[in-house]
Amino acid sequence: MNSDQAPQPSPESLETLRKFAQTYAQRTGTYFCSDPGVTAVVIKGLAAHKDQLGAPLCPCRHYDDKPAEAAQAFWNCPCVPMRERMECHCMLFLTEDNPFRGANRTITTEAIQTLADSPSPIPQ
Repeated sequence: MNSDQAPQPSPESLETLRKFAQTYAQRTGTYFCSDPGVTAVVIKGLAAHKDQLGAPLCPCRHYDDKPAEAAQAFWNCPCVPMRERMECHCMLFLTEDNPFRGANRTITTEAIQTLADSPSPIPQ
């Protein structure tokens, strides 16, 4: 693994965050992104932060001090903007009216592992 790659989450954390995301989407009436690769990368990032920091800190933001941010809990998933205004910066939980919303509220562990580890196809 090169230094640009995020650490791999434990299988237990990955499964915990996968189940959480599915349950939360169902409960809030939100959907995953139409690009399942986005969903996979975000869930994998949340799981890695759960292992590293003890909390599912949003993986889509820059932090000067990740442990301090995780302790503060503002950006722990579901973050305050999501809980208060249904705004998900990561595009994991999208409302019905979001143009990037997909039709799914589920994703398999296998899909997460495959999609999160694959380079994004770039149109030529």
